[in-house]
Amino acid sequence: MAKYFGTDGFRGEANVGLTVDHAYKIGRFIGCYFGREHRCQVVIGKDTRRSSYMFEYALTAGLTASGADAYLMHVTTTPGVSYVVRTDDFDCGIMISASHNPYYDNGIKLFNSKGEKMDDQFIEELEKYLDGVIPELPLAQGEEIGRASDYSAGRNRYIGYLISLATHSFKGKRIGLDCANGSAFAIAKSVFDALGARTYVVSNKPDGFNINTNCGSTHIENLIKLVEEEQLDCGFAFDGDADRCLAVDEKAQIIDGDKILYIYGSYLKERGKLEGNTVVTTVMSNLGLYKAFDNLGIAYEKTAVGDKYVYECMNEKGYILGGENSGHIIFSKYANTGDGILTALKIMQVICAKKTVLSELAKGMTTYPQILKNVRVTDKNAVLNDADVLAAVKTAEEALGSDGRVLVRPSGTEPLLRIMTEAQTRDVCAKHIADIEKAVREKGYAVE
Repeated sequence: MAKYFGTDGFRGEANVGLTVDHAYKIGRFIGCYFGREHRCQVVIGKDTRRSSYMFEYALTAGLTASGADAYLMHVTTTPGVSYVVRTDDFDCGIMISASHNPYYDNGIKLFNSKGEKMDDQFIEELEKYLDGVIPELPLAQGEEIGRASDYSAGRNRYIGYLISLATHSFKGKRIGLDCANGSAFAIAKSVFDALGARTYVVSNKPDGFNINTNCGSTHIENLIKLVEEEQLDCGFAFDGDADRCLAVDEKAQIIDGDKILYIYGSYLKERGKLEGNTVVTTVMSNLGLYKAFDNLGIAYEKTAVGDKYVYECMNEKGYILGGENSGHIIFSKYANTGDGILTALKIMQVICAKKTVLSELAKGMTTYPQILKNVRVTDKNAVLNDADVLAAVKTAEEALGSDGRVLVRPSGTEPLLRIMTEAQTRDVCAKHIADIEKAVREKGYAVE
């Protein structure tokens, strides 16, 4: 397991867990690694956090000191960086963002030349350099020193690409957008305006500190209020770097990632365009999604949590639709990573093509009540191998049968055991979580 980089990059509190020194060294390593046979070219994007400027300059200093050229897209979305790196022949793409985290956190996401999350072998070598295992790298000198250039044109091309993917005019549609005071603020409205929609936008005034603060896909109540007050056709909420999207229908009901997969998966199925007749999900998708897919004769794969794993499965097996309940949706014909604005456009495509409303499209899926409990523990691995804890999990699984499920897994970043249950009622969910948690506590693993 990587020491610094998780499934969505290197993330931590700015200048605490993730420092300027880390960023500089990452730039140094990338410049040398990809610049062994030619001058390395790297594109960099960032979100609206105050610390993103600091990390942008540190990465640029490291890259140019290693002889690489840095192309700065400035504030843009994560999928925007992924798009530009694969279409403009860059060696690597870097996005500075901590996604849906609060402003004081930040992160560094790396993409290969295909716009995909960087492979584990590269990350392993990079982490060795960060830890001083690899000797110090040579500095570029004279004409070999790299340069930094403005590349806002790349962001504009990405906007044009999104607009080109729309199959219908949105004229007459009243659409709400919650930009999370993040990357989407400079892009989303432009796209929907260009397609003829009448847009109503909230959380589009970033100040460096308000990204994701009581707004965006993690606080969708703002969008619900907007849809209700303005009587909109629907609304879309993004996260800080706009690689996620959740929706709200005309009745102000939440359309989460699972319902988005259901809506677009069934749309593709109807048209005979669902490759492999399969949608890729993670183990956190709701049981109601699987039952809805069963009714439609749609197959599904389940991966570990993380859009990286969803994409890997899709890429390996040739599937074209996959994603997470959180709103990371991947349309692999058009993008190699989750893209919140693209997701919104695809939902609008189905609404327009079927000449109906969003609530009608989602009614074929019934979401099962789900409860998630995080228990802080002394040893995640020990808990998951404890016979008494496993017996409690098995008892719950047998009691639920096909009308529910249990998922117990460790957090990838914290000393937490995540216990999730789904059933036909919340009371049943709560009972089985309490039984499993009791077993964990009785064996002395829980930390108060």
